[in-house]
Amino acid sequence: MNGLITVAYITASILFIFSLGGLSNQENARRGNLMGGLGMLIALIATAAQPDVTGYGLLVVAVVPGAIVGAMLAARVAMTSMPELVAVLHSFVGLAAVLVGVANYLEPTAVQPGEETIHAIEVYIGVFVGAITFTGSVLAYLKLKGSVSGKPLMLPSRHAINIGMVLACVYLGYDFVANGHGTGHPGLTPLIIMTVIAGVIGLHMVAAIGGADMPVVVSMLNSYSGWAASAAGFMLGNDLLIITGALVGSSGAILSYIMCKAMNRSFISVILGGFGTEAGKGPAKAKGEPQGEATSVEVGDVVEMLNNAKSIIIIPGYGMAVAQAQHSLAEVVKLLRGKKKEVRFGIHPVAGRLPGHMNVLLAEAKVPYDIVLEMDELNDDFPETELVMVIGANDIVNPDAEDDPASPIAGMPVLQCWKAEQTIVMKRSMGSGYAGVQNPLFFKDNNDMLFGDAKTNVDAILAKLRE
Repeated sequence: MNGLITVAYITASILFIFSLGGLSNQENARRGNLMGGLGMLIALIATAAQPDVTGYGLLVVAVVPGAIVGAMLAARVAMTSMPELVAVLHSFVGLAAVLVGVANYLEPTAVQPGEETIHAIEVYIGVFVGAITFTGSVLAYLKLKGSVSGKPLMLPSRHAINIGMVLACVYLGYDFVANGHGTGHPGLTPLIIMTVIAGVIGLHMVAAIGGADMPVVVSMLNSYSGWAASAAGFMLGNDLLIITGALVGSSGAILSYIMCKAMNRSFISVILGGFGTEAGKGPAKAKGEPQGEATSVEVGDVVEMLNNAKSIIIIPGYGMAVAQAQHSLAEVVKLLRGKKKEVRFGIHPVAGRLPGHMNVLLAEAKVPYDIVLEMDELNDDFPETELVMVIGANDIVNPDAEDDPASPIAGMPVLQCWKAEQTIVMKRSMGSGYAGVQNPLFFKDNNDMLFGDAKTNVDAILAKLRE
């Protein structure tokens, strides 16, 4: 039996690796998800089949309701709410690591004589990472949902506060490892105190991060949840959980690094919290301060510009996701390409509220993968482009990221759509983006504004193109 379980664990690990490989591009993403799901099913069955697992009734009571609730949430959640759901799932992983750690300390299992110190370190680190992941993910969920302001919380000497809390956790860790053994669980007090402090660290780190940078925060919390799961694997002596957590943790860290590089941010600052908040050395423009006069157009004007243009780039953003305009937009693109026009999509690394948010929406609408391009692949093409349509995006097309060193988004690479011959921005209003800053693109001479709901306007454009 042990041999079969080992084979099952190896098979599940291989499927998890193939799953990550499949998720690296849109064409194979569906297959990657299926492989990951199959690997997890094999892992659950193999774990339940272990000889030391006897409480099947309790296992069923825990697993079945969780599976039903998870399936219902996945089926009902809108794509616009997917980032919040991901943040909540991360918090569950962190909380699980904390509970497993505390329970494993109170009722240690499979600890060999002489390994008590190593096991205590495993428990302490697992609870520490889990607590940070739990509270940080909960606050990220509240920020993404809009229940908490996306503005960064800039406490005086915040880095010194973080260092002080980490040093306190290190001291408590020494006390826990050195004096935590014996009857009466003397290490429970430092373990609980550390858990509370680590929870505060998680809250403070995420609170210090600005709203425009939340997609990277979600990615980083994904990495934290992986390391928390891996730590739980060490505590339980489960090799597959160690491997799975390491895969999630490392892939999340790599994705965060790639996104930070694309946004010209410091990866180390992401880990420490408060990244993206140092920009702005001088007086920034006042929020909402008029920077010119915007020109408004109607749907008929947009259709005429689309018919006259030969090269078109479409930049989707969170507004398109909220309006669920991607399906109608896909039909518009099909009609335009049928008229022999060059139509492409420009995707910013942090468009939406989650890495790959726009890619998933466009794939859902069956937009051809070969016309969905990343920012770096398109930025040099804008000067030769006749028309750019910006649908529900704001911060990712803000010229102040390059022109205003005092802007909160200064230094963030953006899609340079204003260099095109003509731009059209589709928005409900002149309101600022998630970063809370005004966008001078709206007032440029070569830009027009089409106000209203994105889906309503795209449906109207589609109807007129079909006439």
